[in-house]
Amino acid sequence: MKIINEHLKSLSRRDFLKTAVGGGLATAGLAGIANSKRVAAISPMAEYLDIQQHEGAQDNHGRPGTIGQVDHQANGFDPVSLLYEWDYGEVSELPNGQTLREYHIAAVDKEIEIAPGIFFPAWTYNSRVPGPSLRCVEGDRIRIKFINASSHPHTIHFHGIHSASMDGVPGVGAGEIASGSETIYEFDAFPFGCHLYHCHSNPLKRHIHKGLYGAFVIDPDPAKYQGEEAIIAQGRNHLFAEVKNFNEMIMVMNAFDTNFDGENEVYAVNSVAFAYMDEPIRIKRDQTQRLYLINITEFDPINSIHIHANFFDYYDHGTTLLPTLKIVDTIMQCQAQRGILEFSFKNFEPGLYMFHAHQSEFAELGWMGFFEVVE
Repeated sequence: MKIINEHLKSLSRRDFLKTAVGGGLATAGLAGIANSKRVAAISPMAEYLDIQQHEGAQDNHGRPGTIGQVDHQANGFDPVSLLYEWDYGEVSELPNGQTLREYHIAAVDKEIEIAPGIFFPAWTYNSRVPGPSLRCVEGDRIRIKFINASSHPHTIHFHGIHSASMDGVPGVGAGEIASGSETIYEFDAFPFGCHLYHCHSNPLKRHIHKGLYGAFVIDPDPAKYQGEEAIIAQGRNHLFAEVKNFNEMIMVMNAFDTNFDGENEVYAVNSVAFAYMDEPIRIKRDQTQRLYLINITEFDPINSIHIHANFFDYYDHGTTLLPTLKIVDTIMQCQAQRGILEFSFKNFEPGLYMFHAHQSEFAELGWMGFFEVVE
C-alpha cells in the first residue's frame, strides 16, 4: 500500500486519470485509500470514479460520483442552501435619503470537506466557500466591515465601480489587512449586474484558489428606467413582487488543488463535488429559472456550463436588461467572468435533466449535477 501511495504522489492529475481510470492500478488498493478518514492529497475523484465504475451498483455502472456523504453540518454550509442564500445586509437610510446596506465579513482559516473523505485547508469569508452572496440595489451605499481573523494578510476586492482607495489591493488605500486587524470598504453600488468579490493579496492565485471569493449581485433600480425596461428591472429587483415569478439560484464554479501542485483535482459548483447529483435541484416545470453563474476557477483558463435537453438566454456580466446571447445551451467563462442564465422547462416531461461543465475532465472530477423537474 505504501508503494502505491508513493507512486500516486509522483503522478500529475492527468497521468493519474490515464492510469487509475484506465485500470492500471488495483481497485482494491484504490478502495483502501478512499476508505481512509483523510484521503492522501492526490487525485481523489479519479479514485472514486474507478471504484464506482468497477464496484458500484449495477444500475449505476459507469456513472460518475462519489462514495459516502459530505458532512454539511460540520462544514457549516450546504450546497443546496447556498443556491438560495442572499445577504441583503443591515438596511437603513442615510440623511440624504440614500439606502445604506452594512455587511460584516471575516476572513477565517477553516478545513472543509469538498468530497466524502476529502478535506481541504481553506481560507474563507465567514467560514464558508464561497463567501456570503451579497445583494443590493444600484445606487445603494455599501459599507463592509472586514475583519481578518485568519493567519495571513488578506483584502476584499469588489468587481464594480468604486474609488481607488476602496479597491482592496496591496499598496492602495487600506492595502492588505494584517491578521487581527480590520478595515471598512465603502462605495455606491454600480453598475447593476452579476458581480463578485475576492481577496487580492499576493500570491493572488493562492488566495483565490484557497476559497476567498463570493457573489456580489446589484439589482437594477426600476425608477431609473422607463417602459418595458422598467418592467424588466422590477423582475430583477428583490424588492419587487415580480421577482417571485423567477426561481433565482447562485452557482459559483470553483475547483481545489488538493496537493498544491498547480493543478486541480476536484471540481464543483458551490464547493462540494457532485453535490447536485447526490441531491438534485428540484425546480417547478412552469417557473422561469434565473441562474447567477460565476467562474472563479484557478489554474484552468476556462470553465463552462451545459444544460441537457434545453436552451437558455444569457446576460453577459448581468449588466443588460435584454439578453446578450439567445437560445444557447453552453456558455464559457474565463476566471472572474460571470453572467445570468434564464430558462424554463415549461411543457417538458418531468424528470432529471443533467447540467455540467463541458470540459469532460471537470465533469468527471465533480462538476456535474441534475435539475429535478416537477409539476
